[in-house]
Amino acid sequence: MYRFLMSRQWVILTLIALLLIPTMIRLGIWQMHRYEERTARNQLVSDALAADPVPVEKLTGPGHTVTSAERYRTVTAKGHFDTEDEVVVRRRTNSDDEVGYHILTPFVLDDGKVLLVNRGWIPSDGPSQTAFPKVPVPPAGEVTVTGRLMPDETTAASGIKNLEGLPDRQIMLINSEQEARRLDVRVLGGYIAQTAPEPKGDTPELLGNPGKEDAALNYAYAYQWWLFAAAVPVGWVVLARREARDRAQAAAEDTDATEAEPAAV
Repeated sequence: MYRFLMSRQWVILTLIALLLIPTMIRLGIWQMHRYEERTARNQLVSDALAADPVPVEKLTGPGHTVTSAERYRTVTAKGHFDTEDEVVVRRRTNSDDEVGYHILTPFVLDDGKVLLVNRGWIPSDGPSQTAFPKVPVPPAGEVTVTGRLMPDETTAASGIKNLEGLPDRQIMLINSEQEARRLDVRVLGGYIAQTAPEPKGDTPELLGNPGKEDAALNYAYAYQWWLFAAAVPVGWVVLARREARDRAQAAAEDTDATEAEPAAV
């Protein structure tokens, strides 16, 4: 009854099924790893945002690399803004996906070291892409700023190319080592995304809280792949039994037709 399983068509179908099962299982395992990674990152973000603010120099210093555990930690710093050496970061978007600039202002601490402060987003509505945009002025004199600590941006991590030959006072990446060379001062590793004091008026637009990754979606995908893997052998058996039934029915009909023919004279 099942000799048809040795036919070329069914051998190919069986090999495809045998290949699909482990592939789908592996895809499910990969999605589960992604779920665990995203869950861990979400927990790091939640822990960082919930932690009490600390002075920035407790977490970073010149040449320091901000770790994943330090990222998004709320820090404070006391000093004054240096608008003379302020730059803007090109091709940045706001919460509405509008393209503009981030304002990066050196913040001189009381001990003379510099903290890079991302003061927020402004639109690119200037006369040209080469002209320095109109930038809102930060508070004058000595102030205390609060922000989320962020690691230096790199091309490898962000995918943003660090282009050469940009217009004056415009950059592509926020990188403390790069800014230390430009300013010729001691710059703390990383930078902060300012959260306080809030700007007067509507600009610059402060950066929003980091969003959580959708880990639950990867969890659902993992079980979806495993269900597909379980469905393959079930589908194979259903198809084989249907083929066997159809062949048996066809053979029975041929037999009945032969028996119904009149005997030869």
